Amino acid sequence: MDFINNSILLAGVEIGTHYYWDIAGFAIHGQVFIVSWVVIGLLLTAAFLGANDPKRIPESWQNFMEATVEFTQDIARNQLGESSYRTWLPFVSTMFLFIFGCNWAGAIIPWKLILLPEGELAAPTNDINTTVALALLTSLTYFYAGFRKKGLGYFKRYLEPTPILLPINILEDFTKPLSLSFRLFGNVLADELTISVLVLLVPLFIPLPIMALGIFAGSVQALIFSTLAAAYIHEALE
Repeated sequence: MDFINNSILLAGVEIGTHYYWDIAGFAIHGQVFIVSWVVIGLLLTAAFLGANDPKRIPESWQNFMEATVEFTQDIARNQLGESSYRTWLPFVSTMFLFIFGCNWAGAIIPWKLILLPEGELAAPTNDINTTVALALLTSLTYFYAGFRKKGLGYFKRYLEPTPILLPINILEDFTKPLSLSFRLFGNVLADELTISVLVLLVPLFIPLPIMALGIFAGSVQALIFSTLAAAYIHEALE
């Protein structure tokens, strides 16, 4: 009987069910936009509080924002070098903060208490459409970086070190966004499914360490994504 009850509870963990918005004939995952707007709002609020009335000796929010900028600045500097990192720091920082905010929002905020007609609110990064969009944006950015610096000469990289490697070099540019998007999506989705199942089976104490591990893993995934994005930009510039 317990096995049957647990099976019924596990059947309530839905995968691939979304709350759709129909906008101009396009079906949009509404729950992704809702949580994304919340995360963006929180980031903008923190940025406003940190940049409003700056002081020579930082306090509270200003201190927090300066520490955040220094952390993302180290990511960009380590990958891009002293001469180039300032140009691409806004992109690398935005990627890190958005993914970090989405992952933490999914792990900390009890979205499941808010009921939707379909689907449920969760981290935007557990939707493959979000991670693919972030990966494609990264690809466009490093293409733009290489093309801006080298012009049409940027495409000579596909013929190096020998024209025989042309198919492999082209394939590499397709595998980069695939690996970025599926790595982030798979880790976030697996973490949320694990927590959901454990909460249904053991509602109180057991899920807490897993949630803490999920918060840590979400932070690491944001770091990995932004670091790889900066590394790809550096590769295009070189």
